[in-house]
Amino acid sequence: MRVIICGAGEVGFSIAAYLSRENNDVTVIDNSPEMIARINMDIDANGIIGSASSPEILNAAGANDADMIIAVTEHDEVNMVACQVAHSLFNVPKKIARIRNQVFRDPAWANLFSRAHMPIDVIISPEVEVANAIDMRLSIPGTTSVSLLADGQLYLCGVLCNEDCPLVNTPLKQLLTLFPDMNSKIVTIVRKGKSFIPTPDDQMLIDDEVFFVAEASQLNRILATFGHEEKKAQDIIIVGGGNIGLSLIQKIQESQSNVNLKIIESNTERAVYLSEHLENVLILNASGLDKKILEEANITSTDTLIAITEDDETNILASLLARQYGCKRVIPLVNKEAYNDLTGTLGLGAVVSPKAITVSTIMRHVRRGRVKGIHSLLGGFAEILEIEASESSSILNTPLTDINFPKDVFICAIIHKGEITIPTSASSIKAGDHVVILAGQGQAGKVGKMFSAQVDIF
Repeated sequence: MRVIICGAGEVGFSIAAYLSRENNDVTVIDNSPEMIARINMDIDANGIIGSASSPEILNAAGANDADMIIAVTEHDEVNMVACQVAHSLFNVPKKIARIRNQVFRDPAWANLFSRAHMPIDVIISPEVEVANAIDMRLSIPGTTSVSLLADGQLYLCGVLCNEDCPLVNTPLKQLLTLFPDMNSKIVTIVRKGKSFIPTPDDQMLIDDEVFFVAEASQLNRILATFGHEEKKAQDIIIVGGGNIGLSLIQKIQESQSNVNLKIIESNTERAVYLSEHLENVLILNASGLDKKILEEANITSTDTLIAITEDDETNILASLLARQYGCKRVIPLVNKEAYNDLTGTLGLGAVVSPKAITVSTIMRHVRRGRVKGIHSLLGGFAEILEIEASESSSILNTPLTDINFPKDVFICAIIHKGEITIPTSASSIKAGDHVVILAGQGQAGKVGKMFSAQVDIF
């Protein structure tokens, strides 16, 4: 399949790397010769220097035969025009655009993106997606990451193994014996910044970040086995009142009641704007690094501080200050991957990565046929696939232990006629089953063939 990606930044590069690993024909367009050189050198994709909104450049990129265009340049207008040109001149079937400016998402202008005007099939707003991801973490305290699977019947969660985690130093194969009635499967462990897919003989260690799939009805009980029984935050301080901060406040107020919310915003004009558009929120026009302001905001009694300014260093330092004052939980937003290992060393836990969230959101729309969902895990280290088993699949009615799965591929859950099973080696898959699968990097295409399903493109 042929895909055109407009924009060779971190998001565009990550998507191109994923799709090229699955043997798709990928072309990336960007104005920067340096970024295109990186594309041509590091991944199996074709890079073209030029404007993504130019008909000539899109034609050179093969738009006449393209199945999808993903526009993720730094400029909303370029992304929109690229999709418009791809539709009007080249009849590209599916068009995805990243649009940051919230004005374009105002319901008053919803008709703008109809097929009669600017036909964009999927609009991704990083700010809204990041706010949604943080809100999900707040709604399920103790987690570092939360994704819904199988229409909400399952969760994919990340947790940190703290010193009081009762599961540390226990081989994973013993967990089934210890908790035989728990519908949960550990899929990935991150240790000292390195991710790996564990074997039954592996153990969890203190400070590991563990990702698991769990039945929704058992989630709280499973979190408790990891030592996480935190209550939902009632006092929250948000450092940074930009688009993410505003979206997050609105999400929290929609989903929760009786939450004491405060925003610290350094820009006076923005602080005034927030005061005019938010109710029942204390807005402090100051720096989130000002100790007196943190004291005024009653940081010592605050459940959670969320640092989401546009500056990584401010977010990290504000989180460290909050921890110093005794704040129970901090959630810093960090764009630069170089800081990820540092935040763990500093005891800040898992960070919020806009790039990873945006890539994962876009990849959920890159599917077709019997593939019901693709969830990028840890920046593409692995994928969680949701596939409906086809009647033509070669692996039906066969015990899983007798199936030769590719390396780093295993079944996380099987949903048969609405009943969820965390499979054992004796389990089997029936036609029509909704199957949740972990596939290591580059293995999604092989999984699709086994299930007689296309997983590369929508």
